Amino acid sequence: MVSSSNLVAAGTIIVGNIATPGNIRVEGNVEGSLESKNKIIIGESAQVTGNVSAKEVEISGHVKGEIRCSDSLFLRKTALIIGDIFTKKLIIENGAELNGKCNMGNLEEDLVN
Repeated sequence: MVSSSNLVAAGTIIVGNIATPGNIRVEGNVEGSLESKNKIIIGESAQVTGNVSAKEVEISGHVKGEIRCSDSLFLRKTALIIGDIFTKKLIIENGAELNGKCNMGNLEEDLVN
């Protein structure tokens, strides 16, 4: 179900990997990888320690790990990224922090289908 949405609510702590064909919204803490065939939203209160992989990713919180987007990565002004990013398109609001390398290009073949 591609239209399904999953929520990790604020105050929730998950230790382990999450994979879904649908969307994921994280407001809590995740220690493990996040993988979606659609969109991942990491909210302002969220902290993710692990790799993130999706078609689209929007980040307002903190991520420590590698981020791979086959389409677009949007970093909101409150985002803090510690790790390398691989994306086709990158949009960064003034104030967002990126501590890592940025690689841009077509990543479709690199993402798990």
